[in-house]
This record gives sequence, C-alpha cells and structure tokens, in this order.
Amino acid sequence: MDYIIRIRNLREDADKTQQEIAEYLGTSQTMYARYERGANEMPIRHLIKLSDYYQVSLDYLCGRTDEKRMYKKK
Repeated sequence: MDYIIRIRNLREDADKTQQEIAEYLGTSQTMYARYERGANEMPIRHLIKLSDYYQVSLDYLCGRTDEKRMYKKK
C-alpha cells in the first residue's frame, strides 16, 4: 500500500488539507482520512483524479516507480 504514503506526502507538499482534497474527489474528509490511514482502499477513480491533480503518473502514485513524471496524452 505504497499509495498511502504517497497521497499523504503529495497532499502535504502541496499544502492542502484533507478537507480540500476530499472536496476535489467528491467525498468526505472522514473518508479521505480513512484512505490516508489505510483503513479503506481508495477507488481507482480517485487515484486517477489525484494523479491528474498532482500531475504525477499512476505508477508513481501507486509506488511502482520513484519517477514522478506524468506522460502527456497524445
């Protein structure tokens, strides 16, 4: 569950609150906090939105690579 660490670090690096990210995702702050704690698995639709929001690849977000670069759509 490497994404748990990544989503928290990205949020903190962007100086965003859990509430702000939860609103962007269309969920509650309580549920988002559960995602960050690993109490609930984050749905793929939220991972995709966060990848776009932070402009990082899904592979980075999921811990499959340490390279943040997001590839442009053709």
